Amino acid sequence: MFVPVQLDKMRNLRYGMKAISLIEKKFGKSISKIDMDDMTMEEIATFIWAGLVHEDKELTPDKVMEIVDNFSTVQAVMEKVSEAMNLAFGGTVEKK
Repeated sequence: MFVPVQLDKMRNLRYGMKAISLIEKKFGKSISKIDMDDMTMEEIATFIWAGLVHEDKELTPDKVMEIVDNFSTVQAVMEKVSEAMNLAFGGTVEKK
């Protein structure tokens, strides 16, 4: 399942097994050990990148930072990341 997010264009966050594995490799620990309340901007960009790279193989965490800075806010995108992570682990997203 995807969660749409408006950035430079409409993009879709997805946190399947591959994306979660990318995050775990970059952080060097299990997803369950990552403190979402204590992440650096680079770590936040890595999290966003992992959810977007499935549809744009050219993305990098640095490019994600540029896109967020130019087209959205960290808070707005992280709210979408939270929705997508919730879906990845069997939750649901409320329709507004």
